[in-house]
Amino acid sequence: MVDFLAENNLCGQAILRIVSRGNAIIAELLRLSDFIPAVFRLKDRSDQQKYGDIICDFSYFKGPEYYEGKLEAKPELQDLDEEFRENNIEILSRFYLAFESVHKYIVDLNRYLDDLYEGVYIQQTLETVLLNEDGKQLLCEALYLYGVMLLVIDHKIEGEVRERMLVSYYRYSAARSSADSNLDDICKLLRSTGYSSQPGAKRPANYPESYFQRVPISATFISMVIGRLRSDDIYNQVSAYPLPEHRSTALANQSAMLYVCLFFSPSILQTQQAKMREIVDKYFPDNWVISIYMGITVNLVEAWEPYKAAKTALNYTLDSANIKEQATRYAASMETLRPQVQQLLKEGFLREEIILDNIPKLLNCLRDCNVAIRWLMLHSAESAYDPNNKRLRQMKDQVLNDSKYNPKILFQLLLDTAQFEFTLKEMFKQMLTEKQIKWESYKKEGSERMTELAEVFSGVKPLTRVEKNENLQAWFREISKQIESLNYEDSTAAGRKTVQLIQALVEVQEFHQLESNLQVCQFLADTRKFLHQMIRTINIKEEVLITMQIVGDLSYAWQIIDSFTSIMQESIRVNPSMVTKLRATFLKLASALDLPLLRINQANSADLLSVSQFYSGELVAYVRKVLQIIPESMFTSLAKIIKLQIHDIMEVPTRLDKDKLKDYSQLGARYEVDPKQLLEDGIRKELVKRVAYALHKGLIFNPKAKPSELMPKLKDMAATMDGFYRSFEYIQDYVSIYGLKIWQEEVSRIINYNVEQECNSFLRTKIQDWQSVYQSTHIPIPKYPPVDESATFIGRLCREILRITDPKVTCYIDQMNTWYDMRSHQEVTNNRLFSEIQGTLGTFGLNGLDRLLCFMIVKELQNFLTMLQKTILKDKAVVDVFKTMLGAVNPVQGIVANASKVYASAVAKSQKIWGAYLEAIMKVGQMQILRQQIANELNYSCKFDSKHLAAALENLNKSLLADIEAHYQDPSLPYPKEDNTLLYEITAYLEAAGIHNPLNKIYITTKRLPYFPIINFLFLIAQLPKLQYSKNQGMTCRKATDPVDWPPLVLGLLTLLKQFHSRYTQQFLALIGQFIRSIMEQCTSQKIPDMPSDVVGALMFLEDYVKYTKLSRKVAEAHVPSFIFDEFRTIL
Repeated sequence: MVDFLAENNLCGQAILRIVSRGNAIIAELLRLSDFIPAVFRLKDRSDQQKYGDIICDFSYFKGPEYYEGKLEAKPELQDLDEEFRENNIEILSRFYLAFESVHKYIVDLNRYLDDLYEGVYIQQTLETVLLNEDGKQLLCEALYLYGVMLLVIDHKIEGEVRERMLVSYYRYSAARSSADSNLDDICKLLRSTGYSSQPGAKRPANYPESYFQRVPISATFISMVIGRLRSDDIYNQVSAYPLPEHRSTALANQSAMLYVCLFFSPSILQTQQAKMREIVDKYFPDNWVISIYMGITVNLVEAWEPYKAAKTALNYTLDSANIKEQATRYAASMETLRPQVQQLLKEGFLREEIILDNIPKLLNCLRDCNVAIRWLMLHSAESAYDPNNKRLRQMKDQVLNDSKYNPKILFQLLLDTAQFEFTLKEMFKQMLTEKQIKWESYKKEGSERMTELAEVFSGVKPLTRVEKNENLQAWFREISKQIESLNYEDSTAAGRKTVQLIQALVEVQEFHQLESNLQVCQFLADTRKFLHQMIRTINIKEEVLITMQIVGDLSYAWQIIDSFTSIMQESIRVNPSMVTKLRATFLKLASALDLPLLRINQANSADLLSVSQFYSGELVAYVRKVLQIIPESMFTSLAKIIKLQIHDIMEVPTRLDKDKLKDYSQLGARYEVDPKQLLEDGIRKELVKRVAYALHKGLIFNPKAKPSELMPKLKDMAATMDGFYRSFEYIQDYVSIYGLKIWQEEVSRIINYNVEQECNSFLRTKIQDWQSVYQSTHIPIPKYPPVDESATFIGRLCREILRITDPKVTCYIDQMNTWYDMRSHQEVTNNRLFSEIQGTLGTFGLNGLDRLLCFMIVKELQNFLTMLQKTILKDKAVVDVFKTMLGAVNPVQGIVANASKVYASAVAKSQKIWGAYLEAIMKVGQMQILRQQIANELNYSCKFDSKHLAAALENLNKSLLADIEAHYQDPSLPYPKEDNTLLYEITAYLEAAGIHNPLNKIYITTKRLPYFPIINFLFLIAQLPKLQYSKNQGMTCRKATDPVDWPPLVLGLLTLLKQFHSRYTQQFLALIGQFIRSIMEQCTSQKIPDMPSDVVGALMFLEDYVKYTKLSRKVAEAHVPSFIFDEFRTIL
């Protein structure tokens, strides 16, 4: 018969592919369970209020029209729904594909069983496949894996969450319209079971059997699989555990499979006492906590509580006398095994000859250790006992007391066993590779000795004083030939023959009285020794390694091991060299990966890479978690240095405990991960944790504080960061890392990540953590709950700066770059604030602040335009004022008759709209001033710190602009193509170096708006009466009760106009020019000698407009005669 797993055996390959896919699906489910968007849990009130209407469970399917109607009735809900879709469709699709693959798995398995039944695979039926060893294993695994999938889904992704995700996917995706979509079936299979993994939650009735029966599976198949699992040793594990008391451990994997498969046939659990008794006697006579897949543990007491037959059968195992017997047995074996293993691990004890002579003894010791560790780890695991269940609590206490359980001693035994196993395996592998070479060399030595002895008895050799003996000479020649003829390939015959040869050599010495000649005796003894070594060497078999692999399985501890983390970390802290011992434990844990990967590998599936990456990623993450104690200890020492660095002004000769750090840095542990990299990542992780916490805590401001806490807190923060930085510089030589590089990379990452999170609140499509280029799984940046409206420290800093420089309460004097309080005229802050931020958060901080301000300006401008379109332009009375005004000022080149009255009346009639208008314009202007200050600071520090970069950027920028201008004048000249990222990339550099003008930036795209120049013109002249000109300060506010600050007003208007077509700006400037000319004309005709203050204000606006936009004076003089400007200057 063809091998069942051969490539040309379609029947075997089909079921192998199904099982391989099953393992891959479980890995994907476990991977995704860490990425469930929190919003689908609807845990907190804010989520319920915000998303309650757009996230529904399966009740949606009862009346989709009702739910969709509710959304359509409210535009803001539709908007939220669309935003929610954009943000979550990618992850929802991934979850849906995983759910779909579970359904597809069981459909494919059922189809395979139908094919077997219908005889599609020639000569193969269900019975014949179950008779084949591989076939039997694969069919049992196929059913078991389906059960595990369902349990994993219910355990990791709660029923309500699944339903909400499936409904959201159904609403948002195009799948519902496609004919081949099986969404209905998936929803039926995965609808909520009512199960909750929270401790103390009540178990639903008929769970999980009703859940397992949602897709019908052939009853014959189920009963035959259970029959095989009950009666056979399907993996031939018992041969690796010859002792009867180890049988339940030998069959542990099979018992887990049987446990899962029994839920497909609940009648056995419920009523078939004899079968249950047989199962318990065979698999669970001495254990009741089992691991079902990759460390997912189950306590049978709880799991079988609702089933009468199962519960009754288990009572014998759970009898307190039996529990006591098992616990005391393992307590006693712990006592004897620890000294035994420690003795074996002593330096130089495990030598080749000792191993070869004692293989069975050493394997027995390994078996005893692993069985004891397994029983104690599983039966003392916190996760296996529900604390709310009194019976379970009592059982756990009994186990802990009777086994004298001490986690530290158990952990020590695990460490020693892993180390012993590792050493033994390595030595055995070495011996296996050298086996043939050594055997041949012993054979050669033995044969040569015999030849030499033959020559001795020839009587030819001088000096031997041995009489010639032709019989012995011939005999030794024959023996030499016999040794030479031994064949390595036929080990059994060679072994038997070798024993006979040894016997013959003993006899020749006795019968021929050769004892008298010491030389001959020595030769014979040596040859016997070589023949003995040949027998030993031929006994080095690979089976021993396989047995060690089976016995050393630690997959059951994949999750429980986490409870030993604190013990591991403490032992590393006390003794850093402990890391080398831990290495063997981690490698032992890594063997757990063989379980899910075996079938995937056999099937040559493409999933091999992703599944092995997932599990090895989990393992590496755990190793990192344990070893994180090393950087933590370093940073504890660092904290002391920081204290000295900050508070003791003199350079203190701080000494870090150098020897310890040496221990720490030379980990000696070799995973696939480079240990130096691991240490560096650990240091980065700890640095990120501490710096992020310092920034979070240090930059919280009290908005009611007078004066503001901003500068003092920034100074404290700068001192803290400087302390971190200097002490980090200090330790880099001890640990041999690039301190400065790590510092810059990590601090920039923290700041950029926080800026990104802060900007998320302005974005429709949010950047999730798993999409962020700054967030990392190995070196995560911690997220802290917000303390006010800002999400992060960078938002708090930005809003505090905006609060203290608010144009309603401060007055900005441009020439001095300083803000003063409007009422008290005291200085509030100045441009030193930005140097302070540069000192605290560096260039990244300032750059991030700048980016955040950009988002705020965009938001402000969008809100402003919405207000303009939805309130101002919808107000008929106000629009009539604009119409009248438009008629009065036409043509713009002319002069308005009766100017003061016309203007005053228009301003008075539209007075109600200017309050909100002024607030928006001033906010934008205020943020533009801050952006200018940031650009100045960045440019200054760039020229100072890296003048070559500044010069290179400036030149590149100028030459690029020159090329682009040349292209527009002559399109045949080159220009960057659309797919060329040069312009985009250089912008980021220029903004970081402050080589840009925020006022020239286009923040939003706009459409044409009616009356836009008129509205802005009226707005400006409505503000002029509130301002007055003073020689020292320029334009200032007349009354503190009606505050207007001139620079933000000008810059705000300028920014607003910049967003529209330049002809609007031209019309706006023309209207101001006309206003100045008309009022001046009226003054001249009425013989008023002084220039009215409104005209002074309007002229100041034009002056400032020219100054800020860096345009030529001709722009202003096109609308106002130069003599008016000349007269205006005499006033200045």
